[in-house]
Amino acid sequence: MKRVVAAVASVILMAVMTGATASPAATQGPVPEDPTDSVRASEYWLDQYGVREAWKTTRGAGQKIAIIDTGIARGPAEFTGAVAGGTDVSGVGASDGRTPVGAVDANHGSWVASLAAARGTGNGRGMIGVAPEAELLSISVGFGASSTKPFSEQIAEAMTWAVDNGATVINLSLTTNTLDWDTSWDTAFEYAFDHDVVVVVAAGNRGSGTDRVGAPATIPGVLAVGGVDPNGTASSSASTQGITIGLSAPSERLIGVSSDGTLVGWNGTSGAAPIVAGIAALVRSAHPDLDANNVLNRLIQTAKRAAGATSVPDKLYGYGLVDAAGAVSARVDTVSENPLGSLKEWIRLYRRADAEPAPEPTASPVEIPALPPVESAPEAGSPLLPSRDSVLYGSLPLGGATLAAIMIALGVSAAARRIRQARTSREPSRTTNEESLPS
Repeated sequence: MKRVVAAVASVILMAVMTGATASPAATQGPVPEDPTDSVRASEYWLDQYGVREAWKTTRGAGQKIAIIDTGIARGPAEFTGAVAGGTDVSGVGASDGRTPVGAVDANHGSWVASLAAARGTGNGRGMIGVAPEAELLSISVGFGASSTKPFSEQIAEAMTWAVDNGATVINLSLTTNTLDWDTSWDTAFEYAFDHDVVVVVAAGNRGSGTDRVGAPATIPGVLAVGGVDPNGTASSSASTQGITIGLSAPSERLIGVSSDGTLVGWNGTSGAAPIVAGIAALVRSAHPDLDANNVLNRLIQTAKRAAGATSVPDKLYGYGLVDAAGAVSARVDTVSENPLGSLKEWIRLYRRADAEPAPEPTASPVEIPALPPVESAPEAGSPLLPSRDSVLYGSLPLGGATLAAIMIALGVSAAARRIRQARTSREPSRTTNEESLPS
């Protein structure tokens, strides 16, 4: 049972390199079990995947598994003494993360937690988790309409809280229907990796409409878990496929403790993931000197080859079927990097996080003399009054031209007058002659 929400990447697989084995001093007695209990008998994965054998060495003591889901219920006896703390990031749950969130998926978080670290009901009876001595952190989130807070924001906040509160393993039994994820997850998942936390996520279910692996299973560095049926064959309805799948684990005929304490049967990679998360806690408990990268490496290197696999890793099975006994006890070479990829490198390549360095100058800079100071602009004046420029370039030239024209006109008039006077002095006086004639 899984919710599909909105939210990529490619995974860069890296090579392995020296090893460690569990200390014989860590060997413990058998976990008390009532052979007549039908609940324990139905947990076929405990024997089939080497969990009971691994319990001879460790049961997960000293580890904290953060369950980022709909919340782990307070009531069931199987969780008594198992939950070490919690919080709500949905905005609608209880402050300690113990009130299940959501009208449809409220039981989901309890089912997931019971597979990882349920304690049973006492006297060797009741459901027991893969790491029954590990502690749980309950972080409640809201899917879909159960919360108005953006889902991507909830997951980023949940991841950070889990790391800050001591989680050594984080389980995310949720998926999306897209390859990409919100950039806030870059920071949140990087934070977990930088603080040496193993992150286990579900691959998704074809039965619920997820045809291919979606985020967060596509984030480099996480351990994406695919699902198989009791025969070890890839589930046709309770698993998806994709090149990012790291391991496979049971996803059919599972059982889980509901919020009210009842047991239910269920299917899905939501259950396969906490089985692997519990085994990761067993490995961390048996090998406290190993970092998260080497815990992941032990898990994938000791996986058993699936009968239906055509390659390693395989798009359906990843590196194979998880083997708790092998992961805890086998000798495995250590590595210096996460064998499931580097989120930091992916961010650098695809988010363009690191800018290219600026080119070095090839010549000395040229010195340019300073420009002369700019003269201040003239103060604004009335357009009706003359200004310096209007007098200099307008009034003076116009007045000069006018004066010259007047002088020329006066000269021409005087010359014309002199000419007329000279002409008059040469002619006889008409007035005298006329007076001498008889009347």
